[in-house]
Amino acid sequence: MMLKYHINIFFSEEDAGYIADVPDLRYCSAFGETPEKALAEVEVAMALWLDVARESGEQVPEPSYRPEIYQKA
Repeated sequence: MMLKYHINIFFSEEDAGYIADVPDLRYCSAFGETPEKALAEVEVAMALWLDVARESGEQVPEPSYRPEIYQKA
């Protein structure tokens, strides 16, 4: 079962494309030419991140990150 982690997607002028990152999973991010491609790539990266963490006995963090917009609600 895949836990539901928050994913940020933003445009990077420096990279001339979109970056997607998962704040709860340290260093888990990906690049895409479109937001959809960045999302698809980060979903692959997230699955691999979780597989490696589990296989190596690392603790898998519970989803906890919430953007500020949700914290005010």
